[in-house]
Amino acid sequence: MICHNRLKTFMLSTLALLTFGNQQQLTAQEENVSVKVSSILDDSTDFSDPPNLPELKALDASALDLAIDRGVQYLIEKQNSNGSWGSPTRTKSLNIYAPVPGAHHAFRCATTSLCISALIETTSTVPGKEASIVKAEQWLLTHLETLKRATGDAIYNVWGHGYAIQALVRMQRRLPDDINRNEKIESLIKLQFQKLERYESVDGGWGYYDFRYQSQQPTSSSISFVNGAILVALFEAKELGITPPERMTRRAIDALQRQKKPDFTYLYGEYLQYRPMRGINRPGGSLGRSQCCNVALQSWGDSSITDNVIKNWLYRLYVRNGWLDIGRKRPVPHESWMQVAGYFYYFGHYYAGLCIEKLNPDERLPYQTMLSELMLDRQEKDGSWWDYPLYDYHQPYGTAFALMTLGRCQPTADSQ
Repeated sequence: MICHNRLKTFMLSTLALLTFGNQQQLTAQEENVSVKVSSILDDSTDFSDPPNLPELKALDASALDLAIDRGVQYLIEKQNSNGSWGSPTRTKSLNIYAPVPGAHHAFRCATTSLCISALIETTSTVPGKEASIVKAEQWLLTHLETLKRATGDAIYNVWGHGYAIQALVRMQRRLPDDINRNEKIESLIKLQFQKLERYESVDGGWGYYDFRYQSQQPTSSSISFVNGAILVALFEAKELGITPPERMTRRAIDALQRQKKPDFTYLYGEYLQYRPMRGINRPGGSLGRSQCCNVALQSWGDSSITDNVIKNWLYRLYVRNGWLDIGRKRPVPHESWMQVAGYFYYFGHYYAGLCIEKLNPDERLPYQTMLSELMLDRQEKDGSWWDYPLYDYHQPYGTAFALMTLGRCQPTADSQ
């Protein structure tokens, strides 16, 4: 009876909405008025103009600094005694497939690398930050050499290799005159190149599963946002003077180009090339990926990723943030609208911060204001940020992403 009443109510409500909508359409036709569908762009593939930005509250620099300090304090307090972050605890039934021990080696390495990068980047002067960095760097220098894939089907280690490269780049810049240490860092960066060559997909780029054949070289499709994240890391290494293998890099760029759509949405993975309008491949589903893929391709010379593409996608991230936010903290991947997974949230906003850095300094402030508003609103009471329950890794990696995002929102003299 209850189900029958709910169904009846639903049908009557739907009929009322359809009737109201039809009446609106008829009225508009009678008055010869065009009904404009809500959109960011009139033409979804025309990025010739920047977005029309709304009135924004002034960026609160003091609130931003306080949030950063609280996030840094959280990382210091939650650091493992050996210098790393994260562990295979909080096991319950909420976590993804993670064969032991290799998957957790990858998770811990990627998470620790992100935390190192965040602490090095931040200008916070919270006591204990320097000691925390030193402990974490030592852990990474000791454990990174042994990182490999967990099993034939679980290739989470590619995240560890990519984010370790970024951490190592920042470590080298932090103490540029320490010759012996930096020789070790350069050696480890080149080792990550070798590992990425070994685990790249047969068609170029990287995925993190190979369920079908589990061959020595993965045969699964490359995944757009993995390609984007690793290409960003490879570009940073190149800027440091350590050039990644040309063939591997070119194949990854080509794989990402094949997944780019005319409106700068990106397929989730190349295996979905024949389902381009599936929810996850549409703008709402790509919202957490487009920032990463755009900044990666622009860094490597893709002239189609103009500043207006960057600006419009930054604006879209702000005004349509609900597509990502409604998936935040959901424990099942891709259960939300547009098949969004929670772990896209802080990932996507971190790369939005990198996109802002691509703009001229005097054009950044509106986008810094929008991005900082989102981050400040979502900080937890304990100072952390998190978007997806992943054992005990989610709060450290979410906090690291958010800190690096907020760091790129701090206005400079040129952007004010």
